[in-house]
Amino acid sequence: MAVVVASVLAAGALAPAASAHPASVQAADPSTYERSIPSLTDDRGRTLTLRGWNVEDKANRGEDALTAITERHFRDLRANGFNFARLLVFWDDLEPTRGRYSERYLRRVERILDWAREHRVHVLIDAHQDVFGPAFGHRGIPEWATRTDGLPFTPNPDDWFSEYFQPAVQRAFTHLYEDPDLQRAQAAMWQVLAARFGHHPAVIGYDLINEPMGELREGEDLPTAARRIEAQHLTPMYNRLARAVRAKDRDTWLFVEPTPIVGEGVPTGLGRIEDRRTVYAPHFYNTAMEAGADYDPEAGWIEAYEAAVTAYPARYRMPVVVGEWGPLNNALPAMGRFYRDAVDSLNRYGSGWAGYVWCYGGGYCAVDERGRFRTNKELTATPYAPAVAGAVRSDTYDADTRTYRLAYRAFARPGVTELSLPPSARGWRVTVTGPARVLGKPSRGGWPVVLAWPGAEVVVTVREAGPHGRTDHP
Repeated sequence: MAVVVASVLAAGALAPAASAHPASVQAADPSTYERSIPSLTDDRGRTLTLRGWNVEDKANRGEDALTAITERHFRDLRANGFNFARLLVFWDDLEPTRGRYSERYLRRVERILDWAREHRVHVLIDAHQDVFGPAFGHRGIPEWATRTDGLPFTPNPDDWFSEYFQPAVQRAFTHLYEDPDLQRAQAAMWQVLAARFGHHPAVIGYDLINEPMGELREGEDLPTAARRIEAQHLTPMYNRLARAVRAKDRDTWLFVEPTPIVGEGVPTGLGRIEDRRTVYAPHFYNTAMEAGADYDPEAGWIEAYEAAVTAYPARYRMPVVVGEWGPLNNALPAMGRFYRDAVDSLNRYGSGWAGYVWCYGGGYCAVDERGRFRTNKELTATPYAPAVAGAVRSDTYDADTRTYRLAYRAFARPGVTELSLPPSARGWRVTVTGPARVLGKPSRGGWPVVLAWPGAEVVVTVREAGPHGRTDHP
């Protein structure tokens, strides 16, 4: 998501409820939701933590679609301690002509998934759209599925997010949600993906639509419109798509997003999704920072966001994985503080996150052309436990001391707990208390595992070694 922009503000669409200072919002007390939001789990019942980045190719389409994504993306993700990629796919590339699906595109998606499997990276397949699709100069929903009723559209390349508020774009969303033939087409598209990739070992989930928007009614402010769209359009759509996917794939996690307005600390209006394996997947962007402002810790935005995004999954007992986050201007003076505060917050309530975006260059890219983290983005690479074979008691990371601590009670049956340690020139020291053993030597970073006696209480502590300290576990 880019900016909910000045043109929208000028038009009066963003009412005081969304533009009020978030410092006035009461921060969420973790004790009110930490026991109500379940964790993501794998097929062995282990508690999963996903950390990684979006992977995309927005530049190429047609015969060249997805060619900018290479095996290097997944090799480098894994080498830096990440285990998760949110892969952007576009309906307009998959089904350029109604009813005719591109076998070339499906093969390229499969090749990418094979790279992810080789490097042990979980992949979330994201049905991505920006400003609906190519009918408006972007990517996503095909032109043949775009109906505008002749309403106007004026491009705004200097502020692309404002194009969501163009009458033609808003009407196109209404038709997507309400027209039976478009409902069937969207469901059929997802069935093609689920049938093809549902059993691929790299695939952990399907993100059913990226940053859905909708049509504002006259006199309706943006938060009210967002909650109505979520309740009356997105909830039925997600239930339709869930039924369609389950006809082809019974087990893969389904990820559902609210509108991007949640980024302003507005709780979602989504209702119950009638599926046992659904994940709440909001995005985490701040309009002021997206417009170029530095992070202001006193504004209370992170606290407001956390309060907003935890109410819904706590009510409906859904895991949370934040699908996109990260500012464009990552080198501003307070951005180091932002990354620390953001990671702390995300880890309090979520089963994972995907930063935006793993690419090699400037702008939003996580790393430069040589694969080195750009300023402050290295703060996303911290120790964590990708999979815990037991009931987690606590899971914390102290950025000041570079210390990670995991406490858990091991399953009554044998299981493997995995650790991820990012590269470190000083190396890591791993210690364990309780009847357990560490396998692997995390001298400079890596993926050691913990084997614990069934039912044991285990505490794992990971510390970055000092300049002259030991770097292997005892």
